[in-house]
Amino acid sequence: MITLLEQMNHWHWLAFGLLLLAGELLGTAGYFLWLGLSALLVAAILLVLPIGWEMQWVCFAVFSLVTTWQWWRYQHKKDTQSDAKRSLNQKEKQLIGKTTRLTENVQRGHFRLKLGDSTWRASCDQDLEQGTLVKVTDVDGITLFVTKAE
Repeated sequence: MITLLEQMNHWHWLAFGLLLLAGELLGTAGYFLWLGLSALLVAAILLVLPIGWEMQWVCFAVFSLVTTWQWWRYQHKKDTQSDAKRSLNQKEKQLIGKTTRLTENVQRGHFRLKLGDSTWRASCDQDLEQGTLVKVTDVDGITLFVTKAE
């Protein structure tokens, strides 16, 4: 086995990298992409520097870890930003822009507001009379901020 590893050259790494990239085409969701690119990087290094098989595998492992970690970091940041804009399965964000009529007089500050089939803690900055149409303008946790609808 050691004899086989000692005979590895850049062609072996090139073939291994291309095989991994071809495997990526089968739909592995990016798992083989970074491994294949890492193998191609090792092939490029072997063209320039004659390094032993141990160092070749260390380079492959380091490149694989670094490229995969960088991709994960990029994708995680992108997903977090995308999720912040999304309102799917976030009922409180879906309430922004909704209107309802008040069932009682409300004084400036916090009160309970019936919206749909639920009651919510609400806050407004002015006194409002019963029957006034109010609009949800913002949400902070479980508190809805409402203003008089025009």
